[in-house]
Amino acid sequence: MSDGVPSELDDEPVFRFGEKVRSRKTIRNDGTYVGKEIGEILVRKGDLGYVSHIGTFLQQFYIYGVDFLETGHRVGMKAKELVSLDRLPEADAKLAPADENGR
Repeated sequence: MSDGVPSELDDEPVFRFGEKVRSRKTIRNDGTYVGKEIGEILVRKGDLGYVSHIGTFLQQFYIYGVDFLETGHRVGMKAKELVSLDRLPEADAKLAPADENGR
């Protein structure tokens, strides 16, 4: 905790580089994604991607740059917007839908 304000930066990042993740929610362009209209959908709930960058925002949050290969978008997302598919408990991993390669 710095200056009395809780910060997730006090801990290690939740996700690692190259980790396979799934979006927990639909993400729309807030005006920071060049070439897309404000409000346009960038990521749909359930889309699969891979963490390609880990940065910070407002010295409080980790922002994970996620490459969504199906759409070609790289989108910055908070940890609460993602779930790891590489580190699921065994029971949950069996329920997670496989991609076209059976992974």
